[in-house]
Formats: sequence, C-alpha cells, structure tokens
Amino acid sequence: MPKETGLHSADAEDDFQRARRREVLSRIGAWLRREPDDVTFILPFEEVVAALGWEGERPLGLQTVPLEAIVGSVDRTRDFDRSFRPRSNRLRGRWQGIDLAQRRGEPMPPVDLYKVGDLYFVRDGHHRVSVARALGHDIIDAYVTEVRTRIPPEGISGRRDLLYKSFERIFAQRVPLPPEMARRIKMTDPWNYAELAENVEAWGFRLIQHLAQFEDRQEVARRWFTEEYEPAVDMMREADLIGRGTEAEAYLRVARERYRLIRTHEWSEEIIARIRGRGQRRP
Repeated sequence: MPKETGLHSADAEDDFQRARRREVLSRIGAWLRREPDDVTFILPFEEVVAALGWEGERPLGLQTVPLEAIVGSVDRTRDFDRSFRPRSNRLRGRWQGIDLAQRRGEPMPPVDLYKVGDLYFVRDGHHRVSVARALGHDIIDAYVTEVRTRIPPEGISGRRDLLYKSFERIFAQRVPLPPEMARRIKMTDPWNYAELAENVEAWGFRLIQHLAQFEDRQEVARRWFTEEYEPAVDMMREADLIGRGTEAEAYLRVARERYRLIRTHEWSEEIIARIRGRGQRRP
C-alpha cells in the first residue's frame, strides 16, 4: 500500500501521478535497453485469440484472480500498459475516483475477464484493475469466461509472439497430429512451420499414391510422425546429428537434403554440417 497522508483525495491524486510516472519510466527503460517496441504494451485479446484459433468458451463464474496474471484487454489496449498503469492523463478523473472509493473502503464490483490458458484479459473493469495494482493488491474478484483455443498460449510475452503462434496454429490445421505428437514439433523460426507443413503434405501425397487410396489429414499426419519423423529423429540422435535447435528443425534440415542424398548417397562433411545447423544452404 502506498504511503497515506490521511487526506484520501490527496492520496488518490498522488497514486495517479505515481502510476503515470512509473509507466513513463518503464517505457524509457525499455527504450534504453533496446527492447522490442511492444514489450510494455498490453496484449490485445482479439489478436491473441486469432493467432491461437478460437474453439469455444464457457463461463467459470466468480473467482479470485492474481492481478499479475491479467496481461491483456479486449478494447482498451491504448489506455494502459502491460502492468495496467495509465498511459494518458485523460484517465485521471475516473481513475482517481475509483482510487478514492477504495481508500474509503467502499465495495467494488467484480471485474469481468476472459481467461486464455493462464492469461487473463479485461472485458470490463480496466480502471479497477489498474487502481488495485497501484495500491499494492495481489488479487481481485472477477467473473471469468474461459476461452478454449486450438493451440496453447504458452510462450506469449508480446505481440511479436503472435506471428509465431499463428504459424504454429496453421501448421496444426494442415498437420492435425494427436496432442502427444504435436508437443514434439517445436520451431524457433516460425517460417519453418510452413516449410514443414509442405514437407508433410508432399509425404502424404506419396503415401496416397503408394496405397492407391485416399487418406485424410489426420491419418496422414499420424503415419508421417510414426513412419517418417520419429524413426528419422531417432537415427539422427544415434548419429549425433540433431545439432542446433529442436529435433523438428533437425528433421527439416534432413528433409531439405532428401533428394540429393537419394540420388548420390553422399554424406559429405558439408551435408553433415548443414544437417547439424552449422553450414549454409546453397541458393
């Protein structure tokens, strides 16, 4: 709880000035550290759900929510930063009014939140969340609606991560693996998801030609993983060829060399270096 003078109106004014100052200092610090522009920005609910893929929602009722888990907004992304500090002096009147009411001990209605994984987004009650954090509170009462998404939101720290998640979601649509298999497909470069999806679809086309019968995406994805991906990764581990990055990236590097290896059977030092991620691909 910030220091009190005993004059609630003066204390509320000081709270707002302090919150504004901390928001500005946070932006200055991010600029000096050359952090990405969006590091202090509040997460936009619509963009997050679009990147992850909306599948449904259900009400969870009244809950107690940690304030630090509230990181986004449905429609007020320009008014508050990631820590829900006010980004404009035009918020002063309402903000100080809520601060004053809380200092007087007046009851506050619960806020209204969306829950996506472990992240919460404010539908209604932005000022109440902001004031509660400024007053040093740890929790807040909220009516919560859980949103289910196609892929989990883990790893989202800023808007720059949404591009990565959108590529991961598109890969999951094109290659619908069972969850236990999908968890093993991780890329550090989001563009690799698109390339791997094309590789799997090409593999599936060859499989259908070989079988002379149609297989749906789910069955192609499952067979690709068990008959192609997993054996290849196991052999690469045995040969110490995983190298940099994830096993999925190592597999993709081998897939890029597939036709050259089939034609020449050449395991040169150059090819091995590229598979390990230490060499340059030829244009």
